[in-house]
Amino acid sequence: MKEIYKVYWRRHLSIIAVLLLIWFTVSFLFGILLVDELDTIRIGGFGLGFWFAQQGSMYVFVVLIFVYVWMMGRLDREFGVSED
Repeated sequence: MKEIYKVYWRRHLSIIAVLLLIWFTVSFLFGILLVDELDTIRIGGFGLGFWFAQQGSMYVFVVLIFVYVWMMGRLDREFGVSED
């Protein structure tokens, strides 16, 4: 039984790592480091880098919250630890 929990936590931590990597990429790389390159692409009159820095990273963060809840619900049901 203990091995099942190790697999569960390993998969849980991998989900968190992937989602944090996505969040880091969008907020730090796209919003700060690559802003000048992304500003060559225009959306609604504003550069894409500006959009990521001002709004895009927040939208992606909210979407990542919902993705996390959905993925953890699936993982919990798979391992029989769901609260349903």
